[in-house]
Amino acid sequence: MRISVSSDMDEPVARGLVAELRARGHEVTAHGALHPGSDPQWAACSEAAARDVATGAADQAVVCCWTGTGASIAANKVPGVRAALCTDAYTADGARRWNDANVLALSLRLTSEPLLKEILDAWFTAEASEDAEDRENVARIGRLDRRES
Repeated sequence: MRISVSSDMDEPVARGLVAELRARGHEVTAHGALHPGSDPQWAACSEAAARDVATGAADQAVVCCWTGTGASIAANKVPGVRAALCTDAYTADGARRWNDANVLALSLRLTSEPLLKEILDAWFTAEASEDAEDRENVARIGRLDRRES
C-alpha cells in the first residue's frame, strides 16, 4: 500500500512510524520534518499528505503533530479526506470501520512505540462497514465536501 506520512517534528515516534510502515511492506512518501526541504509546518505538511490521498498518489496517509489535533484539522480541509485522530487501537478500528477514514492522525506526545503498533494493527486490519447507515453517513461527508446538502 502507498502511504504518505507527515510530521511537523523529526521525533522518535515519527521516525518509528516510517520504519514500522516500511517493515510492514508499505511504500512510504514522507512530508514535513521527515523530508528535508519540505515545509515542516503542521498545516502545510498535513495538507500535502492528505492531498496525496485525495489525488490517488497515496492509498492512505498518517499525519502527525504534537497533539495530533492540528494535523487532523488540516487534513480534513482537503476534500475527499476523512482524517481521524486516534489515541488507541479501539478508536483506530472504529474510524476505519464506521467512518471509512483514509487518514490516520497521531499525537507525537501521546503515542508510544507499543501503542503505535497497536493502533497500526487495528487501522490496517479493520475494513469499512457495509452497513447501510454507515455507508450513508460516509456518503453525507462526501456531499459536505462537494458543498451539497
